Amino acid sequence: MIKQEGFSGQRSVIIPQIILNEISHQPTCQQLHITDIGFYPKAKYHKRIRKNGADQYILIYCIQGNGWLSINGIRKPIHKNQYFVIPKNQAHSYGSNTKNPWSIYWVHFSGKLSDEFIDRNDFIKSISDSNEARISDRIKLFEEILQILEMGFNKENIIYANICLLHFLASIKYIDQFRQLKNTKVTDKIDKAILFMRENIKKELSLKSIADKVGLSHSHFSFIFKQRTGRSPMDYFIKLKIQTACQYLDHTNMKVKMVAHEVGIEDQYYFSRIFKKTMGDSPQKYRKRLKG
Repeated sequence: MIKQEGFSGQRSVIIPQIILNEISHQPTCQQLHITDIGFYPKAKYHKRIRKNGADQYILIYCIQGNGWLSINGIRKPIHKNQYFVIPKNQAHSYGSNTKNPWSIYWVHFSGKLSDEFIDRNDFIKSISDSNEARISDRIKLFEEILQILEMGFNKENIIYANICLLHFLASIKYIDQFRQLKNTKVTDKIDKAILFMRENIKKELSLKSIADKVGLSHSHFSFIFKQRTGRSPMDYFIKLKIQTACQYLDHTNMKVKMVAHEVGIEDQYYFSRIFKKTMGDSPQKYRKRLKG
């Protein structure tokens, strides 16, 4: 049903409980599912007070104007490019600033993964507006969710919308990874190092050469690289080589020796050994796997 509430240009979709019951056995819907979703532009008098909280998690994403959020007796302002996620059953209130009313995308959702997107120490999060921010991509993704549900409540529409919601939530929790896909100007030293590795996948880089590239001592570089990725720089580089080798094995008829050469490993036996250690199969067996 389409819900009208008095904001010019507003859109909202409330999924009927009977539909939610019908799709409740779907694994994707058990992980995360939308119950209500909408867009309120310049919602001057928008205000909600829930003394006992809601039955679902609530996300409010402000794209223009100002508003406020009150949780645990603390009221804080909400500005453009900020969002918050409220846990279910959490008492709260929020609303628009009447002088500069907010425009918000909002969604109520439930599911086993819902709590993954909560930061109980800091409910309000900011998304900095920069060349790499991909804010418009995120808004397009939300619009896609809303539009597909406006097309009707068939099972495929709902499952697709729920998967898109997971992507949307991941784009704000893992914001660096979301931005990385279109980031043409990498400034982070670890990202620079990984880009340098990828660009030189055919070479035998040393730890010192990578550390020098990003302007760090090799000991400090190793420390912060492992902190970020969970792997040493050289182990990470080897894994990138094997990842590239898999692409050659999947998409070309190159002999294993040539594949090893293309990723900068001249000793075919060493290549086969580390390939099996990483992928669980020899290059030959890996190539025979059914994929896709």
